[in-house]
Order: sequence, then C-alpha cells, then structure tokens
Amino acid sequence: MGLMGLLRGMGLTAPKKPAPRTRTKARVVPTTVTQLRVAGIDQPVEVRRSPRARRLSLKVDGATDTVRVTVPPRVGDAEIAGFVGRHLDWVHARLAALPPRQPFIDGMAVPLLGRSPVIRHEPGRRGGARLVDGPAGLELRVGGEAEFLNRRVTDFLKAEARRHLSALTAETAARAGLRASGVSVRDTRSRWGSCSATGRISYSWRLILAPPQIVAYVVAHEVAHLKEMNHGPRFWALCADLAGDVDKPRAWLKAHGAKLHRFG
Repeated sequence: MGLMGLLRGMGLTAPKKPAPRTRTKARVVPTTVTQLRVAGIDQPVEVRRSPRARRLSLKVDGATDTVRVTVPPRVGDAEIAGFVGRHLDWVHARLAALPPRQPFIDGMAVPLLGRSPVIRHEPGRRGGARLVDGPAGLELRVGGEAEFLNRRVTDFLKAEARRHLSALTAETAARAGLRASGVSVRDTRSRWGSCSATGRISYSWRLILAPPQIVAYVVAHEVAHLKEMNHGPRFWALCADLAGDVDKPRAWLKAHGAKLHRFG
C-alpha cells in the first residue's frame, strides 16, 4: 500500500499544496481632458485629470490662450472651479501679458534665422512661397489667393526648419562622434526639442523664427542627449562644448519663446 493509501486508511490525508498566487495587473487610469465653465473666464477651462497628479496646478498656455488645470482623477468640478476662482487675478494677468497674435500677412517682415525677409503677395502666380533677393532686400514671395497666404508661409517655414535642423543636427552630432537616427519637426508647445531612446530627435518648427545662436543651442542640447539621457554634469559639459554659451540662449527662450508661438 502506498503512502497515500495508508494515510487514507488512517483517516488522514496529505495537506494540499497551496494554489499558485496570481498577480493582478493594476488598472491604468488614463488621463482625461474635459472642459469646464468658470465664472470670470470667457473661454472654457481645460481640465486634465491625470493619475500622476498629486495636487491641483494651473497654467496658461501661451500658444493657444488656453487656461489649463491639471488635477488628480477624483477631484470634482466644484473643487476645480473654486481653485481656479481663487486665482482669477493671476489668470487674467497671464492672459494680458501674452504677446499679440501675428498672422503672416503681405508686407510683414518674417524673422528667419536672424534675417527678416518681407512677405510679398503675388496673387497672379501659382505655387507656394520662395525667397528672392528683391530690389529692396530679401523677400518671401507667395503666390495664390490671399486666403491661403498664412498657410503657405507656414508651410515654407516648416520645410526650411526641417532642412536646416536636419543639416545642423548631423553636423553637430558629427563633431561629438555621434549620430541621430532621424530628425523630424512638429508644432510642439511644451518643448523646443526632444530626443528619444532610439536616437530620434524632434524639434519645434518655430525654432526657424529664432536667431541662429538660439537654434544652435537647442540642437546641441538634443545632440548631447544622444550620449547623456539626463541633465547631469556630463550632459551640460557636452552641451556647452557643442554650443559654447548655454545660459544666454536659455534666457532668450524663456524671455521670447512665447512670442514664437504667436506667429502664424
């Protein structure tokens, strides 16, 4: 008789092995974006409920004039409205301090890497925008109907940004013995550039509106991330080696960056 049979005959059974414990995955709560009307503010307030938020925070987006409040997921509308209401003076001051919006129009001088070509509308010509040395200086001549002028200038500037930033990134990376896996331009609002773990670098196309030394700093900043994915001492040393001065460009972007987002 085997052991199990002997134990059963004695009225005993071997203890059962405990069932293996299964892990349950924590439910990921996504960030949700809604709008909320708050007394004293003309436009709806954008409410972002984020699982990473630990407190209520308020921001005015200078690119879109959006009043944005970020809160933990379970905060109710009444608490949010009260929080924004207590900071109405701050919100109004921030909105009033924003630079005026500046669409691209005929006769306007466009900031372009330290140059200032003047937009000249040519309604009788087909095609997009092109730089031309005119009789009075550099011109950005734009064909087509007037209603498409703003978009065509924007498209031209995006293409110029892609061309210039791709070339400058390759040149800067080569000086450091590095190489980016790719370069793209977008209309980002919260940062001027980013570098992924795969070595792909992305920039805001609006950098093309900044002076050359500012653009060179942002490119050096992202190229340095190809080697140092942090903001530690070695990162800043490499960034300074590639860009030279880093303090003045950072100060310039802080002081004038919002204005770049008001064009177009």
